[in-house]
Amino acid sequence: MRTFVTALSLAVLSSAVLAAGGAQAADATMRCSHQLPPKHHIAQIIDKWAAEVEQQSGGSIDVQVFGANSLRDPKQNISAVAKGHIECAFSVNFQWGKTVPEMNVTLKPYSVTDYAVLSKWPGSDAAKFLEDKILAKGVRNVVWLFTTRMSAYTSKGHPLIKPDDFKGVKIRGLNKLVDSGLVALGAAPSAMSGSKVYQALSTGVIDAGLTDISAAYSRKYYEVQDHVTVSPLFSVFFHGYVNPAWYDGLSDGNKKAIAAAGAKAAQWALEASEESAAKAPDQLAEKGMKVHIHTAEEIATMKSIMGPAFDKEFEAAAGADGRKLLNMINSM
Repeated sequence: MRTFVTALSLAVLSSAVLAAGGAQAADATMRCSHQLPPKHHIAQIIDKWAAEVEQQSGGSIDVQVFGANSLRDPKQNISAVAKGHIECAFSVNFQWGKTVPEMNVTLKPYSVTDYAVLSKWPGSDAAKFLEDKILAKGVRNVVWLFTTRMSAYTSKGHPLIKPDDFKGVKIRGLNKLVDSGLVALGAAPSAMSGSKVYQALSTGVIDAGLTDISAAYSRKYYEVQDHVTVSPLFSVFFHGYVNPAWYDGLSDGNKKAIAAAGAKAAQWALEASEESAAKAPDQLAEKGMKVHIHTAEEIATMKSIMGPAFDKEFEAAAGADGRKLLNMINSM
């Protein structure tokens, strides 16, 4: 039985999965929390992944997806899974902050955005390196969902294109490591989860948004901002993880089912994210936003300021392991 719950509706939607001899009761329940709204393309991939886990397991895993912060706040997801309060959650890789600073490696400004690299991420040495890091913190990774390699700087009244445009601007931040680049531009970042940005923009808590280009549309930033600059700032993954003790208690067949579903979902996410990113600028323009695409020259200028600031923070936080991880990525 699969259950999807959102903040808009807590109604239970169930579907019976048929095994060879008829309907089969679930052997394990897998409650999965995430922060995305239902219209976000990755939220839809998570739903599809959940259905695939159930199908691969012959119905012996009951996956219950709780989206849009309806089960846990984004900041609570990692600890809730590690402590066994829930079995599963999805987080953006930068939500690990300094707990596992290496998880921020794809946020290196204007650096880790090559499609060929990102398409090979699941199962790569770099991914396995990070999976070992977070396992040491109490959660087992089961799926990597590529989300974006194209970011959106959104604003109201004037665009954010060149470094001077950012001076004094209160902008949505991500964490100290990532925000170092924004500070170097002269901006004043305030770290917050994506679900809180719309309200912060509408009330003036912040002046500008920073998100992936698809989320700028799915989260309706066009209702509170009128400019967007599309820029290949960094790459982001939503990754799914489970409680290790719960996972260890599964049958070998159910472990294989989760692995098979994760491999399929990783490919689905690549395709959906690229498609969504390609459509989003026109969708935002249709909603009245003025869209600017960063040029190669503008990108080089931004990178020259943001890159060194990030490198300094990343080196201080990740040290030798951070350098090792970057070398792995460079060799992919």
